[in-house]
Amino acid sequence: MNISNSGRSIFERILATEQQDPMAKKSSKLFATPLQSRSSKAKFWLPSADYSSSSSSSSASSSTSFWTSPRTPSRWSPRRYILAKVRSTMTKRQAAMVLCLALALFVWVAPPPSAWRRRVVHITLPQPATSPYQVLQPLSPSKAQKNAPDPLKWLEKNSNNKYSVTTGSKLLNSITPHLSQKPRAALISLVRNSELPGLMQSMRQLEYHWNRKYQYPWIFFNDEPFDDEFKQATQNLTSAKCYYEVLPNEHWSLPDWVDEGRFMNSLEYLGAIGVGKGWMISYRHMCRWNSGFFYKHPRLKEFDWYWRVEPDVHFFCDINYDVFRFMRDNNMKYGFNMNILDDARSFPSLWSRTRSFINAHPEFVHPEADLDWLLDPHNSGDYNNCQFFSNFEVGDLNYFRGEANEKYFDWLDRGGGFYYERFGDAPIHTLSVAMFVPKSEIWFFRDVGYQHDINRHCPPHSAHRCSCEPTIMDENFYKLVPLESPQKKPDDTCIRQFLGGHWLNKKEGWNMEGEKLFGGDGYHGYQLTGLEEL
Repeated sequence: MNISNSGRSIFERILATEQQDPMAKKSSKLFATPLQSRSSKAKFWLPSADYSSSSSSSSASSSTSFWTSPRTPSRWSPRRYILAKVRSTMTKRQAAMVLCLALALFVWVAPPPSAWRRRVVHITLPQPATSPYQVLQPLSPSKAQKNAPDPLKWLEKNSNNKYSVTTGSKLLNSITPHLSQKPRAALISLVRNSELPGLMQSMRQLEYHWNRKYQYPWIFFNDEPFDDEFKQATQNLTSAKCYYEVLPNEHWSLPDWVDEGRFMNSLEYLGAIGVGKGWMISYRHMCRWNSGFFYKHPRLKEFDWYWRVEPDVHFFCDINYDVFRFMRDNNMKYGFNMNILDDARSFPSLWSRTRSFINAHPEFVHPEADLDWLLDPHNSGDYNNCQFFSNFEVGDLNYFRGEANEKYFDWLDRGGGFYYERFGDAPIHTLSVAMFVPKSEIWFFRDVGYQHDINRHCPPHSAHRCSCEPTIMDENFYKLVPLESPQKKPDDTCIRQFLGGHWLNKKEGWNMEGEKLFGGDGYHGYQLTGLEEL
């Protein structure tokens, strides 16, 4: 090799520097240059190496291994995920069987895919200082009983979705079903094929806020068969069972004892004076069926509890406990959400017929019944037309099947009031439970946000679980009574008369007539509005 003097001197200095660098002796690999493979890219691989000083032959072999291709990764084996002690005594086939059994157990215990699809992550906000259960119990004249259930304690113990259909509860129910004792209950709806869009709205909201966690079946009733579109749409909204039932003809037709001419005159008259849906024949059938036939349907024989759901309603709040367990465990017979005034022109003879029934069958009236809140002392003690708004109601089917309620319904039905007038299921259910059930067994679901048409209820201090603006206690008192109705309103709102006690206290110096003189309605003088912290 011919090297000039200047080039030689530079080359010698480089060699001298390499000899002085201790790293060059310890790791000659660090100064290697990659060899080009057949492809245009160089392949690098850093094997585990011994950095101790070695002979030139070992360095040569190391540098050769440095430029080799990467190792091919080993095949996946289920034994990799098994403890080393067990792995030494287990074959690959045995390990695969163990993993398959574990996967089968997971599939058996895990919720169904439909539940995964509806799973929503909830952001929990700080709880307010007030009671989260919004319990308002009436001042009942009933005598306190030993070992009587305490609804508030039940809610404190069994809320937070304790009985929701989760992985743990499914496994427990499958192993020890007798310990679970889930109530025999169902969500029921009287609905037509044409009302499908409205029903879908109601189902979506109730499923989201409650039933997706508890999986109670839906039972739909109709006076004609449901079509395939209705069935498919409703089944797509829930992972619970759905039943589709047609009403017997005798439950949706004019009874033999009703004079058809008189009935047609009633339709014309009530329609002319503006009574709500007073001209509709189907509405009369509906009120009669909801009053005394729904609990007789063969499909409901296997159930003890029901929750009535109407089309085109709204549910605003998360409900974090099993409503049916609450009713059963606390010995409740009837639950409502609104207690409001009805149009008295719909049922002018209802109270006189009820009073004649009480005189004929005093043995059916419960000794702890409280009818005082339904009677107006300033109107000859007549019925004040307050009612539990029955399009939201949770009830005990066995109560309605009982002798007292059955006798009362038959008494009213034989009088023709559903067709000669427009008896409604709401006032009939209200009078029935007031006569035959202690007040302590009637429950105000104040914690459930709900809306039907113009009537809306939203609990206060519940922004962490409700998507509605809180309403005062008397929000819906007379919304169902048209301005043209001449009926006399009671001195106090319906819900306050039901609750009694401090809910009836008025502000000092206030009087109803004075408020009306200044354009008020006469119902804004209460000390408590219902929005206060309890």
